[in-house]
Amino acid sequence: MKTGASIEKKIMTIATAKTIMAALKVTGKKVSFTNGCFDILHPGHLFSLTQAAEEADYLIVGLNSDASVRKLKGPSRPINSTESRAIVLANLIVVDAVVIFEEETPLELITALLPDVIVKGGDYTIEQVVGGKEVIANGGKVIINPIVEGFSTTSLIEKMKG
Repeated sequence: MKTGASIEKKIMTIATAKTIMAALKVTGKKVSFTNGCFDILHPGHLFSLTQAAEEADYLIVGLNSDASVRKLKGPSRPINSTESRAIVLANLIVVDAVVIFEEETPLELITALLPDVIVKGGDYTIEQVVGGKEVIANGGKVIINPIVEGFSTTSLIEKMKG
């Protein structure tokens, strides 16, 4: 049975994630990576996270910090704090680790970790995926998931406004 303490351990620094990745690679395990704001978790997010988890033995989720989300989405976002979003993600069985990043893109995080696979939603092309060329150059791959139509955080927020 997983306890709250084990869930909190899933939220980690880049240094801790690198240490875990090194151990996984020694044992021949593959690491998958995806990232996002995950402001209001919806079925589209869950589909994408599940697909990313199925690509490897261990899934690391890069999570945009509050400041990073504001730069990308505007001053009214995020709805939920970094800590809240990280806790929700860490409680998902398919997520093995959550690493928060401050930059607008996860490039520094990806180049530090060099996962075996990057998985992104279908609104990207392989060429547009941040860190994709670095992961491919390191022998990894980039996978684009199909979009689950009808789900978006922005549309959920608009719906709540009435």
